[in-house]
Amino acid sequence: MRFFSDNAAPACPEVMAALARANRLDTAYDGDGWSARLDSVFSDLFETEVAALWVATGTAANALALAALCPPHGAIVCHRDAHIQNDECGAPEFYTHGAKLVLAEGIGAKLTPETAAAALATIRDDVHQTQPHVLSITNATEYGLVYSADETAALGALAKARGLAFHVDGARFANAVVRTGASPAALSWKAGGDALSFGFTKNGGMSADLLVFFRPELKAAALYRRKRAGHLLSKGRFLAAQILAMIEGDVWLRNARAANAAAARLAEAAGPERLILPVEANELFIRVTPAEAQRLREQGFDFYDWGPGEARLVTSWDTDLAAVDTLAAAIRAL
Repeated sequence: MRFFSDNAAPACPEVMAALARANRLDTAYDGDGWSARLDSVFSDLFETEVAALWVATGTAANALALAALCPPHGAIVCHRDAHIQNDECGAPEFYTHGAKLVLAEGIGAKLTPETAAAALATIRDDVHQTQPHVLSITNATEYGLVYSADETAALGALAKARGLAFHVDGARFANAVVRTGASPAALSWKAGGDALSFGFTKNGGMSADLLVFFRPELKAAALYRRKRAGHLLSKGRFLAAQILAMIEGDVWLRNARAANAAAARLAEAAGPERLILPVEANELFIRVTPAEAQRLREQGFDFYDWGPGEARLVTSWDTDLAAVDTLAAAIRAL
């Protein structure tokens, strides 16, 4: 009964069927029919013209997006617990050829205009200091909190006022869309977003994420950066086919609803005395003693220790509700 990561979940049936259909002779790299459809399909989804590029990992999507938005001598403002800061092994700095990350505060890895402005205030307008070029947020955050359309727009307005590009790390973007009920457009370009890293792997894909540019002119250079970074797969149709299969029929939303609902059931069992933060997507952070964590593991539950006396539980599109109920009962019995 595994609750340690949605990265480990199986690929959903629609993705497996799409891979089988794509398993035939076609043009190599991104010249195939599936890849050719991405711009139009995602322009329809986002209600505006976009440029969409597949990549194999979320790290590549984030790093390539930031490389398109930030020069090597620039800075990227993000939360101190952001994935690009703590979990990508310096990929953003590597892909941008040296851009600096400036770290801001906020509860649950969530920025506010005030905390972002406070981080910006530490930077002098001076050639001796790295000047900010990008504001980056994660929706849903690394602690499972979600930005509403209004909250995203407030940060987008700050970015615009300061002359910054605005990037959204959407590794769990589907979960945020489901939670808020807002349109994909409202959580991205309508809020001022310039680029979105759109995650599919965590939500039922096999290995496919998408880089979406709301300024299509950024695509031309990104194509070269993607190749140089080793992410121009020779059989890219397999990535494009996965992504399209999840968009068609709103599979991406169905999967996210299932993951969010499973997390909500666990949150009810944990209750306010154990929950460290509200549960708004598919991650829970709960208070457990080492002895309690051991008791749960002895009953067959797998999860991450997140810090002294804390654990992280993650649900997926295919999480077995019987296992959810069993874990809920075990938490209540602690």
